[in-house]
Amino acid sequence: MTGSGIDDFTQDDKTIARSRTTPNLRMHDEASMRQILRQYFMDTYDTYESIFECLTCEEAFYIKPIALRHPLIFYYGHTATFFINKLLLTKMIDHRVNEKIESIFAVGVDEMGWDDLNETNYAWPSVAEVKAYRDQVRRLVLNLIDHAPLTLPIDWHNPWWAIIMGIEHEHIHLETSSVLIRQHALKYVQSSPHWLPHLSSGTAPTNQLIEVAQGVVSTHKTKQDALYGWDNEYGHHEKNIGAFSASQYLVSNQEFLAFVLQHGYKKPEYWESEGQAWLAFTQAEHPVFWINQSGTWYLRLMTEEVPLPWDWPVEVNYHEAKAFCNWKSAQTGKTIRLPTEDEWNRLYALSGLAQVDDVQDAANIKLSYAASSSPVNQFQHGAFYDVQGNVWQWTETAIFPYEKFEVHPIYDDFTAPTFDEKHNIMKGGSWISSGNEALFSSRYAFRRHFFQHAGFRYVMSDNQVESNPSVYETDQSVAQYLDFHYGKPRFEVPNFPAELVQIAVNAMAGKPTAKALDIGCATGRASFELARHFDAVTGIDYSTRFIRHSIELQNGHSVRYTLPDEGSLVLYEDCNLKDFDFFEFKDRVQFFQGDACNLKQNFKDFDFILAANLIDRLSDPQAFLLSLKNLLKVGGVVLIASPYVWLEEFTPREKWLGGFKKDGESFKTLDGLKNILADDFKLLNDPLDVPFVIRETSRRFQHTLSQVTLWQRTD
Repeated sequence: MTGSGIDDFTQDDKTIARSRTTPNLRMHDEASMRQILRQYFMDTYDTYESIFECLTCEEAFYIKPIALRHPLIFYYGHTATFFINKLLLTKMIDHRVNEKIESIFAVGVDEMGWDDLNETNYAWPSVAEVKAYRDQVRRLVLNLIDHAPLTLPIDWHNPWWAIIMGIEHEHIHLETSSVLIRQHALKYVQSSPHWLPHLSSGTAPTNQLIEVAQGVVSTHKTKQDALYGWDNEYGHHEKNIGAFSASQYLVSNQEFLAFVLQHGYKKPEYWESEGQAWLAFTQAEHPVFWINQSGTWYLRLMTEEVPLPWDWPVEVNYHEAKAFCNWKSAQTGKTIRLPTEDEWNRLYALSGLAQVDDVQDAANIKLSYAASSSPVNQFQHGAFYDVQGNVWQWTETAIFPYEKFEVHPIYDDFTAPTFDEKHNIMKGGSWISSGNEALFSSRYAFRRHFFQHAGFRYVMSDNQVESNPSVYETDQSVAQYLDFHYGKPRFEVPNFPAELVQIAVNAMAGKPTAKALDIGCATGRASFELARHFDAVTGIDYSTRFIRHSIELQNGHSVRYTLPDEGSLVLYEDCNLKDFDFFEFKDRVQFFQGDACNLKQNFKDFDFILAANLIDRLSDPQAFLLSLKNLLKVGGVVLIASPYVWLEEFTPREKWLGGFKKDGESFKTLDGLKNILADDFKLLNDPLDVPFVIRETSRRFQHTLSQVTLWQRTD
């Protein structure tokens, strides 16, 4: 463990450097790695501080540029606090620098709602106090980079990952802070030599659609990748993309003007329902950075207003971009929309940028050109322009996790909360995007009403915009069963549904195996296990939530769920049938919602029935047991497993099968089973106790024994 040592730093440590490319972390030379990280950290830290030089006075730090965000004083201190919090989690340091400041600047605001105007009072420290704090953090991080033990390479599991994470996190806030400064009142901002815009402009080019041939897009980032990545980037994703046409240029201010002049903001038919609500709330009539002064249009840049450059890309939120596409569809009679993430990936593959390690000189990105957008016809990438850089590009794709998504243990809420189908992916980066943001693999998503340095290009495409199920199941009864069925074994206790099916298979040796019924199938693990051995399997559960997830798994989707960790903390998990050896048999299963005590008559002629942990959760277990004769063929077998936990909240006491005194003697559930089934079934085995473990939290588990009996229909 390295202490929070603080060394002096020289004036040379505070120069604005030029390196804004995320470094190769697979290097094996320690001295070089330390030097590269020192330079990368200082460039980012200095660049971030320099953007606050655009504020004219202390008041500018404390007045909110927009109501839905903190004032800029928060963002000034937040990125430094982030370093401390993550370094503590990786134990690279063992105590805080300033507990008071770090409690204030720890957690930001996600702009989750455009109509959430709740105010919270903060006792913000002075600008000088925050600057002194930032200097302390600077010294601490530099001391770590220079002296902390370093094992190469630096990867996801290396404690030094926290340093890279802090730098890349500051790149994100460099961008978002620049947007907030751009939204500040002019009296609070001033020009800075580090933040001079590009001011040349000309006639906007006429946009045209260019055909893109069918092709396969593939992304595959592993934990061994040389470049830093956020959690949502890792995994494999491959898709065959049908042919489509894409606009050669980003939509320029000139092209968007036609939509404005034709009163597109006043015609709800062009706006999606969510966009209509945003429009009604904001009463917007044109893009937020456009200013109309007596009929003359101006554009708000970071620190000034300039005559609107018609050949620059328009900057809008998703709702405005989508409305423009809908308007253009109405004008042309064609299907015009935003590209999907995969379609943007296809454009990138054809751009020539894939062969360029550093796009700094090939695009308006990483502050290599100017502190603003530039003409849409300036940077050519193959047949298109601005495939990367200039402004971010909205896509139709709501962010989703790749297969085997994992949260990083020191930043578990970076992406997972955005898997709600309300955050759309933006691709390509903007003029200020640096480090990880400038990589092809980066995947940033924002709420659709969010403003960023973002514009769009459009496509004409008949390709379907696929929905990728990504919402995490938070209902704990469902999530608990998903983990029980598909999660890792606990305390070396085998998977319970798989164990029951193996018992069943042994009992069915030499018997017909045409049809099986899994009654009370929950999330379907036993149904899929049975499909390896039976020609057809029917899974039935009373809960449509269970059935829905079973079908999602059957359709090849990952199902994602949260598990309680401790207190209000949760862990993010997923499951997919592709990880199991019964995947190839999944289509033998059909799932239905139904009541075990009152099944439809078409459910019949089964060779085997599994009733796992079911009878003590039924309102009338005797009615279910009496129905088994109608469900099962003569000679067929039913497996009943239950821990016999009788509770009145599920089963009225008078309907319990056992667990009470009868004629002064203990009457067990097995006694009740024998009484009810004796006329039509024979017991094939001595009762067998099969253990199972259900996880409640990371440190609390239920360990239970379920009694298993096998019964064969005799009549």
